[in-house]
Amino acid sequence: MIARLRGPAGRALAGRLWRGRGWAARLLLLLWLLSLIHPAPPRAMLEDPQTVSTMQPLLCVHTRFTDEVHEWIIQRSMQLVREMGADTIVEFFPWAYFEPQPGAYRWERVDLVMRHARNQGLKVLARMGFVPEWARPPGTTFNDLPESSYPAFARFVAAFAARYPDVVPGVILWNEPNLAFEWGFRPVDAAAYTRLLQVVYPAVQAASPTTLVLAGALAPTLEPPGSPAGLNDLLYLEAMYQAGAAPYFDALAVHTYGFTQPPAADPAPDVLNFRRVELLHDVLRRYDDPAKPVYITESGWNDHPRWTKAVRPSQRVQYTVDSYRLAAARWPWLEKLCLWAFRYPRFTYSYPDNFMIVSVGFERTPLYEALRALSRGTVLETQLWLPAPAPAAGR
Repeated sequence: MIARLRGPAGRALAGRLWRGRGWAARLLLLLWLLSLIHPAPPRAMLEDPQTVSTMQPLLCVHTRFTDEVHEWIIQRSMQLVREMGADTIVEFFPWAYFEPQPGAYRWERVDLVMRHARNQGLKVLARMGFVPEWARPPGTTFNDLPESSYPAFARFVAAFAARYPDVVPGVILWNEPNLAFEWGFRPVDAAAYTRLLQVVYPAVQAASPTTLVLAGALAPTLEPPGSPAGLNDLLYLEAMYQAGAAPYFDALAVHTYGFTQPPAADPAPDVLNFRRVELLHDVLRRYDDPAKPVYITESGWNDHPRWTKAVRPSQRVQYTVDSYRLAAARWPWLEKLCLWAFRYPRFTYSYPDNFMIVSVGFERTPLYEALRALSRGTVLETQLWLPAPAPAAGR
């Protein structure tokens, strides 16, 4: 009703309501007046072009702009990423959002993100997935990509790569395909994923030869063959190579989390920890693919007080900083180490909130300050996260 109270008719009605002097009439008038108040949204004017200054080239973060409503929030997030010293972000670009009908691309939202990335001097690793309804069987999930739709997906990814070659150095084909949830709740199938690479890779190469195709984004898991939940990432990668994947991707994307262990903890096939990525790289070397680079597109530690896989806040900061030092010293094949996640659009009110580096309200965490110090080549001298000194001898 309030929407109908605008214009001359509305003003006349307001006068009658006011003369009526009743509480209900006054309340209705107040609601109408409030409905006319539309504060201007915050503006997101571009700054002078910025560049990232960093002494830690591996530093990268996974952002969450997909469901962000306000442009100024995207801009502010990228400003803080740059100021922290990261020159690259990973961002998800759902196919279903940008091609709701076959061939009907809607690039406006992507253009907005890329415009601010360019302005802040950031590169974007674009994660591709999320199937539109027209490209999948009725009643299936957004992660169900039938092989009949591989060519349509390839056309979308190729068009995306061709549109943003200056700001998108690489596209990540799918997310965690070794988990059933991410594969449309179908049995995971490394050979089928390899066939996806074989369709998409040449399309991207033809459309944008400088754009890298990153395969995998494999989830760390110990699921055995035949599990309805997924497949061990080491076994899945080996199966990809056996299916002929080697010529159809330029780099391998992996996810590796520290959970409760420090970054230097030894890797093992039956253990999930930060250095598990070394075992995945061993698979590359075993298939004579040692020059193929690796991108860690999700990583980090969590300090939620009630999650069994979390660490203390001081450990989270120390372990994360040490993970960059370890990677820089030992892994010449690693291109980027991207942390999950820079900031969420809203709180989850559960343990995922404690992966954030900047809060929903843009409060900078101790981890943010430590990473900024790392990128500047300094040490953040604060008892907030430094380990306690060892007790003196004889005490």
